[in-house]
Amino acid sequence: MTQTIAPRVRTLVLLLLAACGLLLTTAGPASAHAALTGSDPQQGVVVDKAPDQVSLTFSEKVALSNDSLRVLDPKGKAVQEGKPFEVDGTTYGVKLHSGLPDGTYTVTYQVVSADSHPVAGAYTFSVGAPSTTSVSVSGETAGGGVVGWLYGFGRYMSYAGFIVLVGGAAFVLGCWQRGAGVKPMQRLVVGGWLTLTSATLLLLLLRGSYTGSGKVGDVFDLDLLGNVLQTKAGAALVSRLLLLAAAALFISVLFGAYDKREDEEKRDLTFGLAIGGTVVAAGLAASWAMAEHASVGLQAGIAMPVDVVHLLAVATWLGGLTALLVALYRSDAPIESAAVRRFSQVAFGSVVALVATGVYQSWRQLGSWSAFTETRYGQLLLVKIGLVALLVGVAFVSRRWTAQLADTVVRQNKRAPQKERVAASASGSGKSKGAGSKRAAQLARQQAAMDTARQKRTRDADPNRFGLRRSVLAEAGVAVVLLAVTTVLTQTEPGRTEEDAKAAKAASSSSSSSSASAGSGAVTLDMSFDTGGTDGKGVVTVDFDPARVGGNEMHVYVQRSNGRAFDIPEVKVALTLEAKKIGPLAITPDRIATGHWSASNVQIPMAGDWKVAVTVRTSDIDQTTVSKNAQIG
Repeated sequence: MTQTIAPRVRTLVLLLLAACGLLLTTAGPASAHAALTGSDPQQGVVVDKAPDQVSLTFSEKVALSNDSLRVLDPKGKAVQEGKPFEVDGTTYGVKLHSGLPDGTYTVTYQVVSADSHPVAGAYTFSVGAPSTTSVSVSGETAGGGVVGWLYGFGRYMSYAGFIVLVGGAAFVLGCWQRGAGVKPMQRLVVGGWLTLTSATLLLLLLRGSYTGSGKVGDVFDLDLLGNVLQTKAGAALVSRLLLLAAAALFISVLFGAYDKREDEEKRDLTFGLAIGGTVVAAGLAASWAMAEHASVGLQAGIAMPVDVVHLLAVATWLGGLTALLVALYRSDAPIESAAVRRFSQVAFGSVVALVATGVYQSWRQLGSWSAFTETRYGQLLLVKIGLVALLVGVAFVSRRWTAQLADTVVRQNKRAPQKERVAASASGSGKSKGAGSKRAAQLARQQAAMDTARQKRTRDADPNRFGLRRSVLAEAGVAVVLLAVTTVLTQTEPGRTEEDAKAAKAASSSSSSSSASAGSGAVTLDMSFDTGGTDGKGVVTVDFDPARVGGNEMHVYVQRSNGRAFDIPEVKVALTLEAKKIGPLAITPDRIATGHWSASNVQIPMAGDWKVAVTVRTSDIDQTTVSKNAQIG
């Protein structure tokens, strides 16, 4: 049986790396948690006179740096003046140079949302008339590249270290106090502390580059590090490091003096360690809650303590599960059935707390049933719920094995007295002969090894214990994938925020269209599309200005569902006046920038209800045509 341990552990490690790698590589740049909901000038608009400033409105407050908002002329030269500033609430602006010439201008932004995630994007507007531009906005992403991947990996390892540290210590203190003297258990908890500490230091170093340039060379920039320490996320990471110093003291007592105490002293020390450990563990959990999703948005005052309880429940369950796995596979001292049963009860309570807090978090972050399927956050949450359900199912099997588990009493028979006689005899003769003493020590070590091997064989012969080991190993494998999904979920824009941003943008577009129709007669059409391929969903917007008989300016914008520009290879437009049997009039616009096409002097020969058909191609083989009618002329 012991020969099969290493392959199983290797399989679990490979599963860990595969799940982590798959989810971190498919996650890409961190999704924007603060979404752009409006701008002035608006995206794609043509204004008669150059504005004095550009302002952007987000779905929540953001943090600005000196280069957070930039405005570039058609040649790529910056035309903003001074530093960005807060206009009002969630609206931020930057002044522009006076006397700007006609042409198409590009607005780029890179800010940090209130829940600590970087947000970046770009759009264009024109003064006088659209023009070609040398500015490319395809690279305007945040949290991507090597630094983004390392930051995501650091987040995963910090969660894993927290779970093993808190859950492992809780398992020893609350379920198996004999485990305080077991070397593999000590290595597990200390390993969790080292992992969390190392990951926290890594995140602190990466933070400045992650929310800024994204360059590896900026990781060790002391000026950036100083700026990070002044932010909410930086304060949370520093607080975590201070709490880890207290956790180190807790570990030294738990695995040092604790195991050597008498029963009465141990009871008092257990109470003190339980109180102190709970405070430290809650503080560590709060270092996430105070800087991420729970700290912003709806009911933040309730959400943060709920998030702390949620994290503690996860750590107690999954960390305790890891400790049980180590006790079953790596410990020379067999774990008692009573300890396994105690953990089963603790795990049940943790699952109840996990479900209760998870339901609240889901309601808070999604806001509607449709967000489960229409937002990436909701889709990931469905995967997480499925994994939790699977984990609970496997845990139910483990509980059945636990109920049948019996303690294995290893009888020493006559070997112990015989060993004592051999040791005593060798010790007596050792007074006159040193070689005999060495021989006695060697025999004692051999006897101890034989006794340990016999204990393991007796322990592993129990079919119930063997079944428990198999089911706990399966639980641990599911838990590894669950942790990876949770890590990506924390980097994804909440469904409620995404839907609110869409609604605000739709209202802004509708208001803009109505205003334009009342004034200049411009027409804006928004059409959702799905080419059927991978990543083939988005929204295409067609603007006609002044939407009258004769020459018109046409602009086409293609965006993803989250509002970002969609870089696709081709867009075509066709106009048909079915009532007069005119058309289709084919128009092939020119690409201006990522997600932006334009065509000038589009001739509309007659007023009427024109059908505007747009063909969108997202790959060599994936394309679709969507259409909408518009009154022109």
